[in-house]
Amino acid sequence: MDGVLGLIIGLAIGAAGGNIAGYLMKEKSLGTLWNSVVGILGGGIGYFVLGLLGIAAGAGVIGSLVAALIGGAVLLFIIAQVRKT
Repeated sequence: MDGVLGLIIGLAIGAAGGNIAGYLMKEKSLGTLWNSVVGILGGGIGYFVLGLLGIAAGAGVIGSLVAALIGGAVLLFIIAQVRKT
């Protein structure tokens, strides 16, 4: 999954990851809009890092989607922890 389409799908999956993480962290959720924004950023970072490591070609579509999902969730968790303090 290369190119612009892959990136767009990665960003959308990142938004989903951010919202899933926000749902699981109810008291630390940033709200649907900000969960989505942070998830999009995290999904983009996860997708980008996977491509830099050269794993994207070997991991295929599922690997890229998982990286974006995890990237969105992890970035939301980090932002929520920083915001909490």
